[in-house]
Amino acid sequence: MSEHNASIIQIKRGLIAYPQGSKLYLNVTNSCSLRCRFCPKFTGSWRIGGHYLRLATEPELDEILAVVGGPRNYDEVVFSGLGEPTMRLYTVLEAGKELRRLGGYVRLETDGLANLRFGRDITPDLEGNIDALSVSIQAANETIYNEHCRPKRLHCHAAALDFADLARDYVPSITLTAIKGLAGVDIPACEATAEAFGVNFHKRNLGTID
Repeated sequence: MSEHNASIIQIKRGLIAYPQGSKLYLNVTNSCSLRCRFCPKFTGSWRIGGHYLRLATEPELDEILAVVGGPRNYDEVVFSGLGEPTMRLYTVLEAGKELRRLGGYVRLETDGLANLRFGRDITPDLEGNIDALSVSIQAANETIYNEHCRPKRLHCHAAALDFADLARDYVPSITLTAIKGLAGVDIPACEATAEAFGVNFHKRNLGTID
């Protein structure tokens, strides 16, 4: 598919792909299993880092691949956006497999709740399709997590940690993330949680792409 046609897809669907420095971020769904108070969907802006990310319709696999073009042009291709990518798990995994075949490095940003939604452990499905996983734990305990993320199920904080732990057998790089500046969020405690699990930690800044 030509670059011109890929641009038409972007206009028709909404913003599917947006670069940030040497990385390319992919916005493949606005659906999510959480209702985070800080999410731009709930503040009315639908913007992250200046990008308007409300989708008219969700892109198909061939459209995702078309807007990426050559994945080697980027240090990372990141499934992120303004929704939970694993709501479209198998489209993401098919795209990830193809992007990796073409020489790309693929990272998935997730709330870590896919196992709850699917009712089974999906982490083996990540193997060979995803190079790195960023799991948003957002807080060091369930109480603060629930206050900010407003999950529809019980024990989602523990489920996200369990997901990250299970995924270590199938994804080479695992990182837990939390957002700096949210009330009650203890960043050093979140970092200690990651250390205890033997995975990386990344402190995020609200409203930025990182």
